[in-house]
Amino acid sequence: MFRSNRWLRLALKAALAMPLSASAAGQPMPARSEQELADLVRTSEARAAAFMRGDMDKWSGMTRIADDFTLMQPFGGEASRGFDMSPGRLARLASYFRNGDAKVDLIQSYASGDLVVLAVIERQHGEVGGLPDQDWSLRVTLVYRRQGAEWWLVHRHADPLVRNVGLKTTATLARGANPGTQ
Repeated sequence: MFRSNRWLRLALKAALAMPLSASAAGQPMPARSEQELADLVRTSEARAAAFMRGDMDKWSGMTRIADDFTLMQPFGGEASRGFDMSPGRLARLASYFRNGDAKVDLIQSYASGDLVVLAVIERQHGEVGGLPDQDWSLRVTLVYRRQGAEWWLVHRHADPLVRNVGLKTTATLARGANPGTQ
């Protein structure tokens, strides 16, 4: 069961504490944390590449998604909660994403206790939804929480605004209108 008030309070506390963390304050992280962060970025890149290839067996084998996971998809719309890892759902995803690849550029990281936030650009391409191979780069925020010895994904927010689209297009999107018809 999702306890939104409890998690909302925890998320708010974490968001307020993160700028005060050692990494955000410009102080070096302990060696173990630096290695953990590098491993988390590498793993995030491998996951993105597997996803864009449609290799959901590999992706699901390396991905731990928390029960209270939230997703803000690059297509917009409301956030979803939880994630369906059933074989049927993974098969649909595998048919939707094909022949792609991804590299991750780390923009910023924040670490506080058992939470890590990665702000990244996923520079990727692939065949998505039956469209021909194209650039599918996304600005992404990933929030991980340590559970035991593993880092579990608790939040992902992605948008396709890697390139500046300007005020007019942004305002059109904010109104929910199609920029191509305005």
